[in-house]
Amino acid sequence: MRVRGGQNLYGFSVGILMLDTQFPRIPGEMGNATTFDFPVRYHRVEGASPDKVVRQGQRALLPSFLEGARFLEREGVRAITTNCGFLAKFQAEMAAAVSIPVFTSALMLVPLVHRMLAPGRAVGILTVDASSLRPDHFSGAGIGPDIPTVVAGLETEKEFTRVMLDNLLELDVEAARAEHLAVVGRMVESHPEIGAIVLECTNMPPYRADIQRLTGLPVFDIITLVRMVHEAVQHGLPPHPGPSM
Repeated sequence: MRVRGGQNLYGFSVGILMLDTQFPRIPGEMGNATTFDFPVRYHRVEGASPDKVVRQGQRALLPSFLEGARFLEREGVRAITTNCGFLAKFQAEMAAAVSIPVFTSALMLVPLVHRMLAPGRAVGILTVDASSLRPDHFSGAGIGPDIPTVVAGLETEKEFTRVMLDNLLELDVEAARAEHLAVVGRMVESHPEIGAIVLECTNMPPYRADIQRLTGLPVFDIITLVRMVHEAVQHGLPPHPGPSM
């Protein structure tokens, strides 16, 4: 079999647009490459701090994300995601900027998860900062008013959100784990109608198993979505067969 090249690097199914950060990224979270059992292609978006993206929601950053998406497409990835769920507000613009699939946020799973549940059930959304999660994030992810959701954020706690959004150098992992369990425990106790949980923040997947054990509910996150998309595109990766001789 003859194959045709034309690129510098091969074998990357998913490209990930990274915020410009320095906080620790532990195994299981999106910015740690050991999380995946297949190669992913990272690209850092200069100047895109967590504070600017989450708390400020700066639209001025959009051109940099579009440029990054086009770069990853040229590098040969077959789909593009981001490492901040709050970028759901830019889903339409980013999908229009390239010719390959773009999935900006785990929030895009909410409509799918809702359809899995019995009538009267709601989707619980755990986020890094509920006070910053707004209607444009929901609409960008395709979450309409017909989908019942319950949102809880870790901004009420002392460790996880502070380290992530203030971009600090050290994280107390066990304190962060305890905060996730405390917040999600309060959420499901107050809202027994919750039938499944979606983790908005891409730094939350390391705690997914703990949340499952505590609640007994299905828990979905960005890693769930990346793996699904990888399965959808991996067999179409270049190099492709060349012309028959």
